[in-house]
Amino acid sequence: MKNPTRIETKRLILRDFVAADWKAAHVYGSDPKVVQFMPWGPNSTSQTRAYIRRVLRLGGEKPRTKFELAVVLKPEDRLIGGCGIRIQNPAFMEGDLGYVFNRLYWGKGYATEAAKALVHFGFSKLKLHRIWATCDPLNKASARVLAKTGMKREGLLRRNVFQKGAWRDSYLYAVLESEHRRLH
Repeated sequence: MKNPTRIETKRLILRDFVAADWKAAHVYGSDPKVVQFMPWGPNSTSQTRAYIRRVLRLGGEKPRTKFELAVVLKPEDRLIGGCGIRIQNPAFMEGDLGYVFNRLYWGKGYATEAAKALVHFGFSKLKLHRIWATCDPLNKASARVLAKTGMKREGLLRRNVFQKGAWRDSYLYAVLESEHRRLH
């Protein structure tokens, strides 16, 4: 990868995944509690390895529109989760973001720190106009993270996702570049 993505925050490094990251990614990707609100998982070893191979390929695309990044805790240089921002509609300058963390690191503000860094990256580097995310209404922790990034809840998408054998609702959150600029 010629120009790897690296975003630093106070406590975290968000960087492109490398092949050796699959083991740490598998710890959270195979945990049923971690993935209960995700459309994927719990992953088998082969599914996690396939995910890492896929994100390595995405990192080499030109133009790059998908940034799936490892979240590394700075002091220990330990991979604790993953996050991503994806340009969904280049014509409308719109992207979405998401994140997932090893549950040993929940409740410490890391998801908020990573999500805020992705929002800033999306507006400053990717020149997006709007960034959005969804979360299951039962996932109150994720809803709090999205609100802390400056996103506003725009609505409820009713039964819009079929995952894990059932139709589920999603909250839709978004922030505009102009709103983000006013806050920062």
